[in-house]
Amino acid sequence: MKKRILVVMLCLVCVSAVFAQKRPAKKRTRRPAATTAPQQQPPQQLQQQSSQQDNVVSQPTVADTTKRKGFDANKPFERPLDGYYKRNNILSARVTPMPNLRENDVAFAKRIWREIDLREKMNQYLASPKRRLIDVLLEAIAAGELTAYDPTPGKKDDPGGDGFTTPLTAAQAQGRMASDSSVVNKLDKDGNVVSSSMVAGEFNPDSVVRFRIKEDWVFDRQRSVFEPRIIGIAPMIKPKISNSSIDLDYQPAFWIYFPEARQVLATKEVVSRNSDATGLSFDDVFMKRMFTSYIVKESNDKDERIKDYAQGIDRLYESERIKKSLMDWELNLWSY
Repeated sequence: MKKRILVVMLCLVCVSAVFAQKRPAKKRTRRPAATTAPQQQPPQQLQQQSSQQDNVVSQPTVADTTKRKGFDANKPFERPLDGYYKRNNILSARVTPMPNLRENDVAFAKRIWREIDLREKMNQYLASPKRRLIDVLLEAIAAGELTAYDPTPGKKDDPGGDGFTTPLTAAQAQGRMASDSSVVNKLDKDGNVVSSSMVAGEFNPDSVVRFRIKEDWVFDRQRSVFEPRIIGIAPMIKPKISNSSIDLDYQPAFWIYFPEARQVLATKEVVSRNSDATGLSFDDVFMKRMFTSYIVKESNDKDERIKDYAQGIDRLYESERIKKSLMDWELNLWSY
């Protein structure tokens, strides 16, 4: 009997201990400190304090400029970032090399001269004031990154003037780009023209509205690809003859060897009207054929230009005919 009573008592003690542990402890609260009532000030002191506050507010505040960082002429100037990110991709771009072409793999080749008119809507971005194609070429020539070549025809080893035979200095290339350049004839004592020279004037980049391209259309039987490969590019100018009303046609100012210019063009981003983050370079423009143009000459036995045997709108029809003949040659290779 006694054992049962002891067991019951131990059970009750254990249960009470468990309930005591689960019971949350009471939070101690502090009594708020006794606050003293604010002492009332006499009305004379209140008037003096209000007058002093009015005097402080009425005084003009002087800005403290001792902590600001101003421009110091003795220290090198660091230009702030024009934007919120750096465009390093286009600056470090590399040229994608074209596949090697062997002479034995060339099944067909045709040389084409075409002109790009910057006044056309699709080509207007090449003449954007933010970044013009002519400015890119002239800056590279002045920096020694590109070589300009003389376009004068009639040479023994370069009848057309586009064979990259005679290099020009940066000053000579810049002098040929003057918009108001004129041809001055040198006369002898009898009044006969002995020689002529071009006198350069002030250059206006907006006067360059055309570019000429020389390219080869080649069919590579090794890769079964019919593709154009640009060889040279030339800005066109319209010279004037002094003391004469003769209107001369556009002529190349100088020629640039395109394979050499690709590395320069690949690091210059073009300006687009749709987005500022296109990531397209001038090299992409020419390699992806993102321009409109018209053919002015094809290689032939008489070395004739289209304007030598066609006039008016017939010149445009002849240009389209040559373009279509190139496409038809490729289509005729395949049979279905």
